[in-house]
Amino acid sequence: MKPLPIVLLLATLWFSLTSQRSAPYRANQWAEAPDSSRFTAMQLVQGLDEPMGMGILPNNNVLIIERKGAVRLYDAELKQVKTIAHINVFSGIEDGLLGIAVDPDYSKNNWIYLYYGVGGDAWVSHLARYELKGDQLIQASKKVLLEIPTQRKYCCHSAGYLTFSNGLLYLSTGDNTNAEEIEGHNPTDERPGRELSDDQASTANSSDLRGKILRIKPEPNGTGDAPAYTIPDGNLFPKDGSKGRPEIYVMGCRNPFRMSVDPKNGFVYWGDVGPDTHVPAEEGTLSYDEINQARRPGFFGYPYFLGNNEAFPKYDFATKQEGPKQDPQHPVNNSPHNTGLRELPPAQPALIWYGKQASRRFPLVGKGGASAMAGPVYYRDQFAGAKYRLPDYYDGKLLIYDWIRRWMMAVTLDKEGNYVSMEPFLSHLKPVAPMDMQFNRDGSLYILAYGTNWFANNTDAGLIRVEYSEGNRNPVADIRVDKRYGAAPMAVALSAAGSKDYDPGDQLTYTWQIGTKKWTGQTVSTSFAKPGVYPVTLTVTDGHGGQGSATTTIHVGNTPPRVQISTTANRSFYWDNTKLDYRITIRDPEDKTIDPARTTVSFTYLPYGKDIASVLSGGHTTTAHWQGEKLIAASDCKSCHAIEKASIGPSFRAISARYLRKPESVEPLAQKIIKGGSGVWGNYAMSAHPDLSAQDAQEMVRYILALNEQPKPLPRQGTLTLKDHMGKGNEGAYVLLASYQDKGAQGIEPLSSRDYIALRNPLIQLEDNDRGNVGVVIATASTGFISYIRKIYNNSFVVFNQLDLAQVDQIRFRVQSQGAGGRIAVHLDSLQGPVVSEVAVPGGKINDLKTGWTDLIAPVKPTVGLHDLYFVFTNPDAVRKELFHVDYLYFEPKANRAPTK
Repeated sequence: MKPLPIVLLLATLWFSLTSQRSAPYRANQWAEAPDSSRFTAMQLVQGLDEPMGMGILPNNNVLIIERKGAVRLYDAELKQVKTIAHINVFSGIEDGLLGIAVDPDYSKNNWIYLYYGVGGDAWVSHLARYELKGDQLIQASKKVLLEIPTQRKYCCHSAGYLTFSNGLLYLSTGDNTNAEEIEGHNPTDERPGRELSDDQASTANSSDLRGKILRIKPEPNGTGDAPAYTIPDGNLFPKDGSKGRPEIYVMGCRNPFRMSVDPKNGFVYWGDVGPDTHVPAEEGTLSYDEINQARRPGFFGYPYFLGNNEAFPKYDFATKQEGPKQDPQHPVNNSPHNTGLRELPPAQPALIWYGKQASRRFPLVGKGGASAMAGPVYYRDQFAGAKYRLPDYYDGKLLIYDWIRRWMMAVTLDKEGNYVSMEPFLSHLKPVAPMDMQFNRDGSLYILAYGTNWFANNTDAGLIRVEYSEGNRNPVADIRVDKRYGAAPMAVALSAAGSKDYDPGDQLTYTWQIGTKKWTGQTVSTSFAKPGVYPVTLTVTDGHGGQGSATTTIHVGNTPPRVQISTTANRSFYWDNTKLDYRITIRDPEDKTIDPARTTVSFTYLPYGKDIASVLSGGHTTTAHWQGEKLIAASDCKSCHAIEKASIGPSFRAISARYLRKPESVEPLAQKIIKGGSGVWGNYAMSAHPDLSAQDAQEMVRYILALNEQPKPLPRQGTLTLKDHMGKGNEGAYVLLASYQDKGAQGIEPLSSRDYIALRNPLIQLEDNDRGNVGVVIATASTGFISYIRKIYNNSFVVFNQLDLAQVDQIRFRVQSQGAGGRIAVHLDSLQGPVVSEVAVPGGKINDLKTGWTDLIAPVKPTVGLHDLYFVFTNPDAVRKELFHVDYLYFEPKANRAPTK
């Protein structure tokens, strides 16, 4: 099989290739390409976990999504990245959080759009809209625009890219068809019960939204009976749905993983990652990757045609016999698994296509494995006055790239959009596995790099900003300050050491404006004697007239409070029937006496542990009823109910007031949510939710009823019993959260601080590491739906950040001996740190014959405090051989040694 297109093992992205040209189009085509030294690349973010897409906000902040569900925000001013939310996603096969787009009117409505596989038992993906306020993703604002049924039994092809053009939202979806058993042909298995292996049931099916590019117009007031989106004019099928889903703009795609829309003519471009077949073709076998161009809506051939409309023979998977080929002008879908049109629109050929062999038509693309992707079309006049816009040489060119072959090209098109030529683009830059590319409003190009290893957290995964500068380039100013808040007198150290200039030999000078005073020099130490708010400006000058500046603010007069939770228990893990003792200490120099009314202490169990990121990054001061709030946000309840005001149904606060202090009402109200009904608040019937569990419905009710409650806070010292997780699987987590907001002082606003303890299940999947250099096998039917790490060689490692080994007596590793064997050693805080645990892994097949896995026990030395744990795999006698595979590990205390997979 061809390597999965979602992630690719690359050492570099681009290499230099000889330019290819044909018929002239514009004068700039014959001009000399710009000097590569005029392009500078800055690594803004490093160490991401499977970044899948980005959205650039008007203030230059960048939203980044990770496949396992994290939503992260790069703050352009602070030059920092943080997790602001975590979406509960299904991340098996190639699924997960796949697409993000920023609304064109974001400055007014604060909307962003996400596309993801929904976590849980329902096999569906959602296109949903959320509100982003500052750095908080408002989970309760979720509005599902589209729900797309999928299959999760077989890998692969999810696609999932989102982009806007002229107010219309485009979504690419993969064929989501079994790509594991195609027997050298394309997947068109028409035998009974084989619809998951038949692309005629998805991509060639006009009634199915998979294997398509969809085009819709989101509506701002889509609530209740009002549609969340409308169908624009000019899609492939009529708006009434009589011939197919009206959302479809393009059908006949296999995995349209990355796409763009030409901002001037509306042409849609996408790279379609092709199959591996044995069918003879014009060049090698019919296994082409494609760069496609849709000047109008249509059918683009798959699974009947590839490339320049070369046809597959019909293949009978029962008799193993080939049949006739179809006519691209009159394709017909006769599959018994087809629920849409039988007679399809004429097949449109690809713009660029190439297989594993060297291409005669497109010689620059090289040979070997392939994964074709389409980036944006660049127009210089759309960046008028932009500081970093590309030169006229690139005007009208389409950017394309191939992950496996390590190149990026600029494609020249004629006035009608026909292919003219291609040439290497930015071949001197070396980001690893680009996942997304977008131009910012200032003309700079942002590249999101996936990194080296598949399905893993990679140190070389990150966000890169590429700037083009003509003439002298301005220096980049950067301020680092040791503290921004404090009491008077307040000593502050400032540094401009992070500033830089990309012109060799430029000598930089540094000027600081702090209040009414000025300093010069790369570093400044000063003291503020009086309370107040002091603006700080750094100006960096290069001696040729180029300047760069940065600003920050110092707040003098109020010190942030200090909140600390201490415990004698483990600070990382929970086990059955154990306890968490705690003591909360709060100090504030200005308040002196700590006001209990300004103190919040909460403790909760989150059934989905990755919600911790949403709770903590969202600025919450309590975790009470977080799960219920999350369930409400993900449901259709807010179509009829608002928190404060009556809508079709009563407000949540009115419901809370009616049942205030009536705990016996939780069960009947939960049943009302599940079964539906009417009559209590009027004649309008409430919809039933039969798929909702009683437990989840009760959590929703408890959240609603708590809106008018003044909950009794936990004391600042106590002991909590950890039992809410029992019988609920391994995904949950406990959070003890303590916060304090001071009263403000000396004209400085009140400041808040908090501390927390988050306890997770002691069973940890190795592929969920925070960083490392191993490979990952993704969960599919052939692996028993488990994923694990592999490509483990001598000195390979994975790291889990800030874990507590207090009370941990031993570690149980589940391993599979598929190599030379070796050792697993656990080091503290670095690859060379002290070893606190180790175990030998024998070579050969030591495994349980049924599962292929066995457990090995590694004793743990007494260890105090939180540490980064480095799991290092070694066998110096097998330097170039794989050592073994590892599924998970389990941290065991003396009193509890019963891992649950």
